[in-house]
Amino acid sequence: MRITRLLPALAGAAALTLLAMPAQADTSDTAMLSVLHGVPDTTVDVYVDGELTLDDFEPGDLAGPLELPAGTYSVAITAADAEDDSEPVIGPVDLPLEGGMNYTAVAFLDEAGAPTAALFTNDTSDIAAGEGRLTVRHVAAAPAVDVLAGGDAVITDLANGDEQSLDLPAGTVSASVAAAGTTDPVIGPADVAVAEGQLTIAYAWGSLEGDSLMLATQTVTGMDSAPDGVPTGQVEVRTGMDAGTWVAMVAAVLGIALLVLVARSRREAGER
Repeated sequence: MRITRLLPALAGAAALTLLAMPAQADTSDTAMLSVLHGVPDTTVDVYVDGELTLDDFEPGDLAGPLELPAGTYSVAITAADAEDDSEPVIGPVDLPLEGGMNYTAVAFLDEAGAPTAALFTNDTSDIAAGEGRLTVRHVAAAPAVDVLAGGDAVITDLANGDEQSLDLPAGTVSASVAAAGTTDPVIGPADVAVAEGQLTIAYAWGSLEGDSLMLATQTVTGMDSAPDGVPTGQVEVRTGMDAGTWVAMVAAVLGIALLVLVARSRREAGER
């Protein structure tokens, strides 16, 4: 077989290989935003940049995540079925969203019981194999609290509006919330699943005085710390290669194939 007849076939194979490569989505200019309603007994509407975005948003509801272009957004929270956002009960507040980041905006009560809002950045950094991340956020009208696991305080003196995170072995955690320095639960105990490679966020929300303390959870996936190379027997399977690496591999394969074909063609010509 002549080399010139093989070149189109090899080029076609290379083109098919490149076309089969998964597209690499560029998320550096977008942000992920979720919204949690943590104000008890109050149904609201949520306006973003003057536009009604969430209608009749109920306490305890979690909306999103929404993929938004990076930038600053003005958010106002009004009474349900308000004509517009001119008389908000919370805000307007500016939410600066950075590309490539993951956020949760929370409407909640401060320690004194007044409605407020905050923007939390969700920690989506890599998590070690076999572990998950648990973040606890105190967004309830209540003094500082301790978070207990198995009766022991694992997070202490968590104040309203604050958060703390732990990386834990994957499994189910029996957690409760108690006033700081005590062990008598005001929320829970409740089972919280900590999944491998996943961020689980637990929100203590509501009002201690109003006897409406509750727990809400949110999950964010995709933080597995999988290595680039996964040994499988004698062959190392590579993952996460970019387009440049694929092109280099295809070029190398084509080069080796051409060298083999040239050598074979010369050998056959010498034999003739």
